[in-house]
Amino acid sequence: MSTEGLSLALVLLCLLRVQAGDLGTVEPDESKIAGTWYITAMASDSESYLQKKDQLKMAMANIEVLENGDLNVSFAIPTPGRCMKFSSIYKPTEKPGEYYSSDRGNKTVQLVDTDGSSYMVVFATREKDGKTLHMLRLYSRSQWVRTKTKLLFKRLAKLNGFTDKTIWILPRQEECLLGEP
Repeated sequence: MSTEGLSLALVLLCLLRVQAGDLGTVEPDESKIAGTWYITAMASDSESYLQKKDQLKMAMANIEVLENGDLNVSFAIPTPGRCMKFSSIYKPTEKPGEYYSSDRGNKTVQLVDTDGSSYMVVFATREKDGKTLHMLRLYSRSQWVRTKTKLLFKRLAKLNGFTDKTIWILPRQEECLLGEP
């Protein structure tokens, strides 16, 4: 098979995967997803995020696995003029690696990819004003993310219908962290 034929076949397989909505959910090892993470990159189809994407900075999340399997996720999100902190409880759904929260709007999150130690990619959907919004996030154990991991995130985002205009790497920040008042 020629290189062009192989490339076309791969593109078609990727399109079928995207159209089928199969994000390749990973069943998480809860002990490996627990702890502190930095949200270092995003892809979103939300107009409000896209309008302010140049103002967004890295956020922080802390994931605590509760005895019943729920996840207690605390966030510290820098916004212009303040540091927004809140927690949400995510309950496992019947689909492995997928969790649901009704806190602050109906949200579903699913673990798409992880190396089990330094990064994870999470796909989120949220119902807002009668619309379903989609977001892909790159979580990292450090504010410094390997180029290879960023490229993987961008590739996964594009495979799932996001474009260069809807994908961005978030700049580091020190003003809004978990564990600080």
